[in-house]
Amino acid sequence: MNNPADDETNPEMIPAIPDTGLNDREMQRQVIALKLFDAQTPGFQAEFDPDEAELLGAFREDALSETDALDSSVDQPESAEGGH
Repeated sequence: MNNPADDETNPEMIPAIPDTGLNDREMQRQVIALKLFDAQTPGFQAEFDPDEAELLGAFREDALSETDALDSSVDQPESAEGGH
């Protein structure tokens, strides 16, 4: 016997997607917000595509430069002389 509820191609079983009038940018913002909310659930692995990850700053280079790292070092020669 064929049950229409088991038929994935039955158009009556596909939920209607309401027209919210949102533009693509707003829709993307909402999707990312929901993914960030889901990512806070212990054990849940939220997946972000590369564009979403870039928007969230995943690929932003904000590390110290070598010069800045050396300048912040506490083991500089001046400190070896007793603070003089």
